[in-house]
Amino acid sequence: MNGFSPTRAFAVLAKEFTELRRDRLSLALIVVLPIIQLLLFGYAINTEPRHLPTAALVQDHGPLARSALSALVNSGYLDVVETARSPAELEEALESGRVQFAVTIPADFSRRVIRRDNAQVLLDADATDPMAASGVAAAAAVLPLYAMSRELTGAVGAGAPAIPFEVVVHRRYNPEGESALNIVPGLLGVILTMTLVMLTAMAVTREFERGTMEGLLATPVLPIEVMAGKLGPYVMVGLVQTAVIVTLGRLLFGVPMNGSWWAFLLGVLLFVLGSLALGFLISTVVRSQLQSMQLTIFYFLPSVLISGFMFPYGGMPEWAQRIGSLIPVTHFIRLVRGTLLKGLGFAEMWPSLAALGGFLLVVTTLAMLRYRTTLD
Repeated sequence: MNGFSPTRAFAVLAKEFTELRRDRLSLALIVVLPIIQLLLFGYAINTEPRHLPTAALVQDHGPLARSALSALVNSGYLDVVETARSPAELEEALESGRVQFAVTIPADFSRRVIRRDNAQVLLDADATDPMAASGVAAAAAVLPLYAMSRELTGAVGAGAPAIPFEVVVHRRYNPEGESALNIVPGLLGVILTMTLVMLTAMAVTREFERGTMEGLLATPVLPIEVMAGKLGPYVMVGLVQTAVIVTLGRLLFGVPMNGSWWAFLLGVLLFVLGSLALGFLISTVVRSQLQSMQLTIFYFLPSVLISGFMFPYGGMPEWAQRIGSLIPVTHFIRLVRGTLLKGLGFAEMWPSLAALGGFLLVVTTLAMLRYRTTLD
């Protein structure tokens, strides 16, 4: 009995394979998680983002102005998705987050180029994402060297300077390009997602594992009452975490609060409730705390990678942006950066608030339906 027995070892091996085969959720995550990581890092993630959404206000319709705008687009960094008719429209597109860059070509651009009179193109960059802004700024600096090589020929180009115009880059909302002003607001959404979803899923699953849920089944407590009672303490946890992160971000990193506190607090409340409802939904699907942790990590991965937290959202392919738009972290990060850094309020943040509210409604409904099925 004390010697090594291949037969006994094989029996234990067969038992483990049987257990793994029965745990279908863990088996699926073992296969699916690496595939998702491969697809996201291989296709969706781009450390040098290109084709970023841009709005343009062209007040000079001459060939030189068109050539300058075409050169910006042909650089591969910018895609003009909106044409503004006034500076106010251009400002609104940049503030709302629909575009990351705004190009202004003034009415006297062509005349200044021909007269060698310090012609300029203004490029406003949403520098809440310093990675995207830095790449475009570097490309824009060398753009005038070759932008008008065809137009400035003959008599028009005689005596023309080596650089016919200048691209002036304004880094909006984060002039110094500090990464902390980008990371800290986004980190709030990541921390709340990881802690609240996992804590809630494990807390409810623990009730089933210990058999204490049977006590609740013997009472006339409604599913929505169970959900409210289980999630109530974690709402306070989420609010305390928010207060700590915002306070430390202000004191340690100088993160401002320029926008509406009420819009910010409403967004935090909707996001906290949505995360808790998702954790409750996960608890109705899994059978153990280990599975709840695994499923939480499965949800957490795209929340970090394609929400705009680590990599520029506008630089991802369209299919990745569509998936990202379904993740509440994406809209929460937009809301936090918009209120903290851009100084926006309800009027500009209502799309993000509506998305967070819609997610809360859908997940709560699914959780209640799954909870009834689990009890039956």
